[in-house]
Amino acid sequence: MKISQITIVLFSSLLFACGASSTSESSEQAELPEEDQPVALREGITIEKFAAPQRGGVRINYDPATKTILYNTKRGDIYRINENGKSEELIATTEDHGITSLQGFRLQGDLMFLVGNIKSNGDKGTKGKVVRGTRQSDNKYQFELLAITEDYGRTATIYSHEFNGIAVGQEGQYIYVNSGARTDHGEVQDNDGEYPEAREVPLTACIFRLPADGKEILLKNDSSYLASNGYLFSDGIRNAFDLAVSQEGRLFGVSNSSDYDHPEEMNWLREGRHYGYPWEMGGVPNPQQFADWDPDPEKDPFINTVSFAHRGKQFRNDPDFPPKPANIKFVPPIQNHGPDANIYRDRETGIITDADTTGATVGTFTSHRSPLGLFFDQDSILADPYRGDAFVLSWSDGKTQPLMRPFSLLGADLLHLELTYEPDIDNYSVRSYRIIGDFQGPTDAVQVGEHIYVIENRGNIWKIKMPPNLPIALK
Repeated sequence: MKISQITIVLFSSLLFACGASSTSESSEQAELPEEDQPVALREGITIEKFAAPQRGGVRINYDPATKTILYNTKRGDIYRINENGKSEELIATTEDHGITSLQGFRLQGDLMFLVGNIKSNGDKGTKGKVVRGTRQSDNKYQFELLAITEDYGRTATIYSHEFNGIAVGQEGQYIYVNSGARTDHGEVQDNDGEYPEAREVPLTACIFRLPADGKEILLKNDSSYLASNGYLFSDGIRNAFDLAVSQEGRLFGVSNSSDYDHPEEMNWLREGRHYGYPWEMGGVPNPQQFADWDPDPEKDPFINTVSFAHRGKQFRNDPDFPPKPANIKFVPPIQNHGPDANIYRDRETGIITDADTTGATVGTFTSHRSPLGLFFDQDSILADPYRGDAFVLSWSDGKTQPLMRPFSLLGADLLHLELTYEPDIDNYSVRSYRIIGDFQGPTDAVQVGEHIYVIENRGNIWKIKMPPNLPIALK
C-alpha cells in the first residue's frame, strides 16, 4: 500500500502509515514469525510494549522538558503519555490549533510545530497550514499561525497527499515542510469539475523552507512568487512523508513513488534542486510522458492490475503530458547497495530481481515499501554498527499489501541505513539492513537515548532498546 492509499485507509479512516551477518530479503521469505508483535532480527536488540495509545496515531515525539512521549492523530488530537506509559493526557485539539487534517508534528525546545491541511471550496479544495505552539507554564501550548497556502485543488481520488512531513533545521532558524503530490504520477485530476485540467500545481510535490519565527506567511500558488521569496527549497518530490536532518545538518527525505512499479526514493534534499517527479521516480522514467506508450499490463509488466491507478484508468495514453524541462538536471535518488530492501523490476526484462544477485543498485528501496519514520542517531549514542547512522520504517509488507507482494513478503520493518558520501557523484549511497520485522501499521519513530519508540496506527507504541555506545571501561 502506498502513502497515497494510506491517505484514505490510514488517515481518513483514522484506523487505517546490522550486525555481523546480514541476510538478504529473498532468503528470509520462507520462515516468518507469527507473533503479534515486532521481532528483533539482530542480537542485542530487545522490544517491549510501552503504551496503548489511541488508534490512528500518526507522529511520535519526545519532550525532554517533561520526559514524556507525545503523539498526534490525524483528526488533530495531541496526547502526552506519562513516563511509564500507563496513562495519557489530551493536551491539544483542532479547536486549539485549527488544523483539521494533522499529519506533521515536531518539537523543538519549548516550541511545537504542526503541519496539515484545512478544507476549502466546499471540500473540493484544500489549504496547507503550518502552526507554531509555544509552551505555557502548565506544559500545554499557545498556538499561532506560521504559514497558510492559497486554495488549491483536492482530487476525487486517493492521491491528495497534502502537507505532512516536517523537520527543523540544525540551527533552529528554519523549518522544512513537505507538500505531497495531488496526483499518482502527474495525470490530470479535477474534482467533479472543479480545478479542470489540473495536474501538479506550484504548491504541491515540493519542499518548503520557512522561517521558524514566521507569522501569517501566505504561500501563493505561484512558482515565481514561492521561489523569489525563498520559500521553495526543493522541487520534484512526489511525497517525502518524512524528513530528517543528519549530524552534518543535511536534510534527507524518504518518498513513496506511484502505483507503477517504481522504486521508493531516499533523497539528499538541497536548495534549488529538482528530483524528477513526475517525469522520473526511483530513477525510472514515468511512461505516461511518452506519446507512444500503451498502458496495457500485458505489454508493460510495471503495471500492477490490483493498483488503484490501473483500476481507475489513471494509466493512459496522454499526449498532453507536459514535456520534461530542458534546462533542469534531475538529481537521482540515493542508490541502495543492499543487502536488504533492494528488490526491483528489471527495465529490460520486466522480471522482479533481487539486486544482490545481479550487482545492480536500486534507487532506493523495493517498490511499494512506503518508507516513513526517518531519523538519525544524532548524538552517536548507539553502539557500532549503528552509531551515528540513519534508520527508517516501512509501512507495507508483501504479506498484507497486494502491490508489494510480487516483490517480497517482507516489509513493515525498521531498516538500519549506512549512508556514504560519494564525491564523484556529489551524492550519497546507502547500505540497508533489516533489524526489526513484523510491525503492523508503523507510522513514525523517535529516538530517546539508546531507546527507539515506534508508534503503530492500530494503537501500540513499542519501546526498542538498542546497544548503547558505552565507554570502554563499562563494556
